[in-house]
Amino acid sequence: MSKSKNHTAHNQTKKAHKNGIKKPRTHKYSSLKSVDAKFKRNHRFALHGTAKTLAAARAAKA
Repeated sequence: MSKSKNHTAHNQTKKAHKNGIKKPRTHKYSSLKSVDAKFKRNHRFALHGTAKTLAAARAAKA
């Protein structure tokens, strides 16, 4: 008795490209849920510094 087939990729690429292989959607502000605590803390300080700098620049313009 012959062995049965274990795997085939027949027609799979055609099916995949039928509706197009799309890149995952990216968001402007990605979630920080899965990020480690050290990075989160640093990121918070970085955002605060950026906000202060932008506020100072706006005040200087006006």
